[in-house]
Amino acid sequence: MRACKQFPALAAALLLGGCGVPAERQQGASSLGPPEAGGAAPQQPAPRRPAEFAVVNEAVPDVLFDIRYHSTENFMGVQVEGYEAPLCLLSQAAAQALAKAQQEASGQGRRLKVFDCYRPQRAVDHFVRWVKNLADQKMKASYYPEEDKSQLIEKGYIADRSGHSRGSTLDLTLANAADSKELDMGTPYDYFDPKSNTADPRIPPRQMANRLLLKSLMEKHGFINYDKEWWHYTLADEPFPDTYFDFPVAQAQ
Repeated sequence: MRACKQFPALAAALLLGGCGVPAERQQGASSLGPPEAGGAAPQQPAPRRPAEFAVVNEAVPDVLFDIRYHSTENFMGVQVEGYEAPLCLLSQAAAQALAKAQQEASGQGRRLKVFDCYRPQRAVDHFVRWVKNLADQKMKASYYPEEDKSQLIEKGYIADRSGHSRGSTLDLTLANAADSKELDMGTPYDYFDPKSNTADPRIPPRQMANRLLLKSLMEKHGFINYDKEWWHYTLADEPFPDTYFDFPVAQAQ
C-alpha cells in the first residue's frame, strides 16, 4: 500500500480512514453519460464504506454542498435510492486533490460547490428504471426539454454503470465566496442537452470562460473533465479503477 500524501492544513485533521490502495491511471469517465467499456463484470464488494473513503463535508469544510440526489431537486424529482444522507464521499486520494483545488479557489475569492460525489450502484440502477418509465415526465421541462426520454440511454445521458461508483468522480461548479452565488455555466447541472458539453460552441463567451476556469482549476489538481458534461470530473490517478461500490451514502456504519 502506497504512503499517504500530506494533506493541506484545512483538511489534514478531518479526513477519515487510511491510505489509498495502489492506483492505476484511468483516463475515461462517466456520469449519467456513456456506459463504461465492456469486459469483465464489476466487482461486488460488501455494502460497507471502506476506510479508504473520506467524508468531504467534514474534510474540506470550505466547499459548498448541494447533494441533489438526497433531495427531490433532481432530474427524477424524487430522492434517489442509496442516498441516506446529504454527504459527499470520495476516495482519500480524490478528497486530497479536491482540498488543494478548494485552497486555490479560496485564494481567488471563490468556492467549489459540489452536487454529487460517490454514487452507489443501487442509485445508478434507480436511474435506469426511471428512464424506462416513460409515463413519468414531471421533470422534463427543467432537465431534458429538447430530448425524448426514451432516447436518454441510447444518447448516453444515462448509463448502467457510472464512474461515480468507483469513488473518485464528482460533479461540481464554482461559486463566489462572498455570497455563495454560482457562476453562470450556460446550462444547469444535469441538463440533458448537447449544450452541456464542456466546449459546446453555442455557449456565450462569459459562460464559456467560467467553464474553462473550473476546468483549469480541476485539471491543475489532477482531475480530468468528461467533455460531455461541464460539471463532471474524475481523478486521473483514481485508486479503484475497476471497482464499482454499492455501499449507501450514509453516516459512518
